Amino acid sequence: MKQILIVLTSHTRLGDTGNPTGFYFEELAAPYWSLVDAGHEVTIASIKGGAAVHDPGSLPDDPSERAAPVQRFLDDAAAMAKLADTPAIDTVEASDFDAIFLPGGHGTVWDYPDNVALAQAIGQIYAAGGIVGAVCHGPAGLVNATRADGEPLVKGLRVAGFTDAEEAAVELTDVVPFLLESRLRALGAVFEPAPNFTSHAVRDGQLITGQNPQSSEAVGTHLVEALAEAETRTHAA
Repeated sequence: MKQILIVLTSHTRLGDTGNPTGFYFEELAAPYWSLVDAGHEVTIASIKGGAAVHDPGSLPDDPSERAAPVQRFLDDAAAMAKLADTPAIDTVEASDFDAIFLPGGHGTVWDYPDNVALAQAIGQIYAAGGIVGAVCHGPAGLVNATRADGEPLVKGLRVAGFTDAEEAAVELTDVVPFLLESRLRALGAVFEPAPNFTSHAVRDGQLITGQNPQSSEAVGTHLVEALAEAETRTHAA
């Protein structure tokens, strides 16, 4: 069993629009259950701590329209209790974890990038040989994360994330503080886009990233596989 840290956004407003945002439920739930079903222990933290707020657009009122992992999460008292009272990222000890995963939701582009504790946790886990994962806007948390040599963590690595074309498609190009694809490319990432809103996940060594909500399950599969490989290496050593 590995220890996994999931970190959620605490930002709940879309810029100056007044519209609500938060974390995207499927991007949490699908990888969460992949990890739990594989026998791992998952801790859910957030940037500020306390109750984590989801983007209302990620949770249809009609249960029949919800992704199965989302409904399973809603129906699970233990999972929901984790959301109700998350520790703040600056109170979490990164060395306790074998992997860190960042779900998206538009809130992330406001509070992930400049959070020092998050960047340090990502860098520390990566430097220790752990797995770093993110999906959709979650890679916003990678923009200030660095490797041990001080270079951007994403530099030279293959990555996916919410594309500039997808941002235009949801008509938020002028609302978000930066375009994620453009920022990752500027940091030296080898950004690999797929057609809008299709499942696309990329693994480059310890780094696993996915493009959009549709990629959540694929990212979860990659996370489980990477953790299994790490366990095999540990036993071999």
